[in-house]
Amino acid sequence: MKTLSPEFAAHLASGATTLCWCWRIERRDGTVLGFTDHDNPVAFGGTAYEAASGFTASDITDGLGLSVDNLEVTGALSSGTLTDDDLAAGRYDDARIAIYRVNWADPSQRVLMRSGSIGEVRRTGASFTAELRGLAHYLQQPTGRILQRTCDADLGDTRCGIDLSSPAFRGVGAILTAVSARRFTVSGIDAFATRFFSRGLFAFTSGASAGLRIEIKTHTKLASAVEIELWTDAEGPPAAGDEFIVTAGCDKRFETCKARFSNTINFRGFPSIPGNQFLTKIGRSS
Repeated sequence: MKTLSPEFAAHLASGATTLCWCWRIERRDGTVLGFTDHDNPVAFGGTAYEAASGFTASDITDGLGLSVDNLEVTGALSSGTLTDDDLAAGRYDDARIAIYRVNWADPSQRVLMRSGSIGEVRRTGASFTAELRGLAHYLQQPTGRILQRTCDADLGDTRCGIDLSSPAFRGVGAILTAVSARRFTVSGIDAFATRFFSRGLFAFTSGASAGLRIEIKTHTKLASAVEIELWTDAEGPPAAGDEFIVTAGCDKRFETCKARFSNTINFRGFPSIPGNQFLTKIGRSS
């Protein structure tokens, strides 16, 4: 049940209301943005809510029990603070969101209608649709360890123990030729074997995408150059001379942990667990 202040309750009961919707978004990098469907900016709680930002929300529905309550927000990329590059780079993935019903004539009269996080974001041209997931969504996430052959640690975390700042697992170079926004030939990492950086991280340190980190899809040594392909496009167009730092990748297999990192003591998988063939094997008498 929503608790309203006496002033807000009286305003709603008056029959002549001045209401608007306000959305507060807090990204994982700490950036806080505010948007409203009112035609003038609204401010409260230390956040300024930008007006006429093109947001339109579906109806809010509540379900019984622990079912996940979802709604969608659609809008146009017309705000100076909400850009296509940020959406493409995943800066709004799992961002926390709070939705308020506000009396824009007196923003102290407001009520929190829904809180949750941003799920799937779909883009079409200059518009986008974002799925907003209720807090019950987090109760559906797996916790604890899963019995599987591959390692469930992230390369370089405290459970893994590998120091990715070591020169043995880190390379520095520059782009030679940009074939596309995600594929280019590079210099500076010729000493590393093919696929050493596959599934690793590519961090731009200069150029239009400086500061962006993207997972590496493939790392291939060609006859005369080294080629890197990323999983997603860079924010800005990569250009010759853009500098980067790459860190080693891991396919989570025991064999890779042993041969590439000599770190089997910290391997967090179960390489000897029986596979499907063992589970479905039919016993036969000798």
